Amino acid sequence: MKFFTRLLLGVLVVVGVGCTRTPRADLIFINGAEPETLDPALITGQPEGRVANALFEGLLAFDESGQPQPGAAERWEVSEDGRIYTFHLRQGLMWSDGTPLTAHDFVASWQRTLEPATASEYAYQLHYIKNAKDFNEGKITDFAQVGVSVPDDHTLRVELENPTPFFPDLCAFVTLLPVPLHIVKKYGDDWIKAGNLVGNGAYVLDAWRINDRLRLRKNPRYWNADHVTLETVDILPVSKGNTAFNLYASGQADLMMDKGLVPPALLGEIKKRRDFHASPFLGTYFLRFNCARAPFNDGRVRQAFALAVDKASIVERITQAGELPAEGFVPPGAGGYEGYRGPTHDAVEAQRLLAEAGFPGGEGFPMVTYLYSEGEMNEAIAIELQSMWRRILGVNVQLLRQEWKVYLRSLSTLDYDIARSSWVGDYPDPNTFLDMFVTEGGNNRTGWSNAHYDRLIAQAATETDRTKRFDLLHDAEKILVDAQMPVSPIFFYVGIQIYDDEKLGGIKGNVLDEHPLKSMYRRDSRQMKK
Repeated sequence: MKFFTRLLLGVLVVVGVGCTRTPRADLIFINGAEPETLDPALITGQPEGRVANALFEGLLAFDESGQPQPGAAERWEVSEDGRIYTFHLRQGLMWSDGTPLTAHDFVASWQRTLEPATASEYAYQLHYIKNAKDFNEGKITDFAQVGVSVPDDHTLRVELENPTPFFPDLCAFVTLLPVPLHIVKKYGDDWIKAGNLVGNGAYVLDAWRINDRLRLRKNPRYWNADHVTLETVDILPVSKGNTAFNLYASGQADLMMDKGLVPPALLGEIKKRRDFHASPFLGTYFLRFNCARAPFNDGRVRQAFALAVDKASIVERITQAGELPAEGFVPPGAGGYEGYRGPTHDAVEAQRLLAEAGFPGGEGFPMVTYLYSEGEMNEAIAIELQSMWRRILGVNVQLLRQEWKVYLRSLSTLDYDIARSSWVGDYPDPNTFLDMFVTEGGNNRTGWSNAHYDRLIAQAATETDRTKRFDLLHDAEKILVDAQMPVSPIFFYVGIQIYDDEKLGGIKGNVLDEHPLKSMYRRDSRQMKK
C-alpha cells in the first residue's frame, strides 16, 4: 500500500473535519459532479439521475441488473397491437409528506415535462405517446388530445403512436418519474431544496450542502421500505479522480461509481485490486462539433478533425480499462443491433480534407476551442487531442475546462467549437443513441440538421419488422458518423465501480450502468455507525 499512502496525505486535512460533525452514513458514495438539478423534467446527466432515482420512482424501476421491474405500478397489460399500455398502481401509494399518490400525478408530471414552457431537453422520451410530440412542440394546446387517461385513481392508460418495445424501460427512466405538483406550485424553482423536496422513492433528501454532500434518509412511506436496508446515504460530489480515490482509499467513502473518476495515472495499479469491478455497458465517449459555427459548419473540416484522432492510442495510453475504440456511435449490446463501422484514423486523408476546405497544413485556420468538463481523464484526453490536431493538421486548438453545470449550459446554448461528450443508453436499443440527433432534438446540441437522417429515424419508429428497423437505423448511423460527422465517437465505455464486495452487496455490472441505492446493503450488521 505504499504507492497509495503517499497520495492520501494531501486530502486528509481537507476532508477529515467534516466527517466528525454528524454520524457516519450507512453508505458514502462518490458520484462525480455536483448535481445541476434534481428536477426529473430537467435532468440531463447521469450524476443527477442517480440521485433522482433514489428520491422518486416511476411506474417501473430498474433493478441492480438494469432490468425494469414493477415500481409504482404493480402490474400492466399491453394490447395485442402493442400500442396501448394499462398500468395498475399499487394501493396505498403516498408521497413522502403523506399525500396520496395517484395515477393523476403521473399524468400531471408528464404534462409538465411536455409543456413547451418547461423546456425539458429530454421531453422527446415521451414523444412515443400519441400526440405528445405535437403538444410538446405547441402544435396542439389541448393536453386532453395526448394519449394518456386515468380511468380511476389507480389506473393509467397510455396510447402510443406506434408499437414501442422499449416503452417499459422508458417508464423506469428519470424523465418519466412523477413529481409532486402540489410542492412545485408551493415553492416554484426552490421545490428541489432540502426541506422542500417531496418524493415517492426509497429515500428523502435530508440535506444538500453544495460542493460537500447530499444526505439521503430512508423514506418510511415508500411502499417497499421494509426491503430497503440502508438508513442513510451520503452522496459526495467529487469530480477530481485523485481526490475521489484518496477519499475511498482512506475509508471516508465506500463506493466510487462514476466512470470518469478513476485517475488514469493510477489505473494500472488500481486494476490489480480486489475491489476493482469493471464491465462493458452502453456508453460512448465522443466529440460534438458545432455545426452552426464556422469552420465546423463545413463537413470536410469536421471529417478532418475526426480522422486525425488516433482512438486506439487513447484507449491504450489513457483510459486503459479495456475500452474499445469506437468506429460507430452505437456500442455493442444494444438489443442485438450490429452498429455501423465508420472510418478510422487516417492522417493523410485528414490533411487532404482540411486542405480541400481551404486550410492546407492548417494555414489560415481560425482559433478554436475544445470544451471539456472536469476530471483527470477528460483533461488527459483533451491534451492528447490538442497534440494530435497540432501534429497532423497543423492547427492550434485552445483547451477550455468548465465545471459541470457551466459545461452543460455551454453545450445547450451551442457556446463551443468542439466539445467532449458522453452518452449512456437510456434503454437497451440503438434508438436511444440515434434519435437525439434529429433536427432540433433536445439533446442534439450540435446545430446539425439533415432531412434524410430525420426521415430514417421517423421510419424506424413506425417499422415493426426488427430486421428492417435495424437496417433503417444502420443507414442513419452511417450518415451520423461517416457522411456528415456532426459527432465523432472515440471509445465505448467500460463501467467501473470500486468497492469491497465483502462489505457491500447489491451491485452488479449491467449494460445500462444502473445501480439503485435501494438494492444495496451492507454485508456486516454493524452499519459502521460512529
